Amino acid sequence: MTDVLTTDHPAWHSYDDGARARAVRTASGIWALSFDRDGLRERCVHGTEDVKPTYITTEPAHLPAAAPAPLRDGLNRLGVTQRLANPWLWDAITTAVLRQVVRADQARKLYRAWCSTYGTRVDGPSGTLAIAPSAGEVLGLAEQQFAEVGAKFHRTALQAAAAHYEQHHTEWEQMNAGDLVTALTRVPRIGPWTAAAAAADFTGDFSIYPHDDLAVRTWAAQIAPAYPWPGKKDKTFGPMWTDWAGTDRTALHTLTLSTLTWGSHARADLEDPCGT
Repeated sequence: MTDVLTTDHPAWHSYDDGARARAVRTASGIWALSFDRDGLRERCVHGTEDVKPTYITTEPAHLPAAAPAPLRDGLNRLGVTQRLANPWLWDAITTAVLRQVVRADQARKLYRAWCSTYGTRVDGPSGTLAIAPSAGEVLGLAEQQFAEVGAKFHRTALQAAAAHYEQHHTEWEQMNAGDLVTALTRVPRIGPWTAAAAAADFTGDFSIYPHDDLAVRTWAAQIAPAYPWPGKKDKTFGPMWTDWAGTDRTALHTLTLSTLTWGSHARADLEDPCGT
């Protein structure tokens, strides 16, 4: 197991001792995951162990050679990383919807309040963890219940997504990342950014992630501060980013996910080892 686990998803909780933990739902049960200096631990806390969580390995050797050397150098220092491929498409959609029009730290708080209030709670290694309410449960919530956790703005998007998920999830779960993005954009209030973020989280393919996302831009600029990055309102960032990888989807995936990994927690670990 790699020493670096990507923890960009808001379900990951961090603790004072440097450990991280989250709960996830697979097709057969709910799992409590934890990661610390001794590696990754998995425990099925509800249901059966028939379907286990799976992880996407990302190797710096696949970074595009055309990317700026300071950026590649910073990402190379991560070494081989792993990220949980979100085993529950509904959670991936929920997470992406709750990220609409709010900052990352606000979205993290909103997601956790949403899960702990209306989802399923389980015992984790260092405290209570929670997973999102199911699509059916979301459809049963009253308008006021969305407002009570700060998700009033997201109500129509979540309920539209829940209704479509109930009808189409079996088909969606068999799609490749690109086709899944297209399918999700047919849902009202699910735009290209939300669809791409959800599909990347579920499939583990970050070659289709929205590459001009603020998080990507922010962390890239911090990794290579001397590089002349486009300004915040400059729309050339996305094309520049994808052009570095050319037609190599693995290179684009590696560049994007490694940058998100650096920003989510690996930078802190290295310094201190303890849209719609």
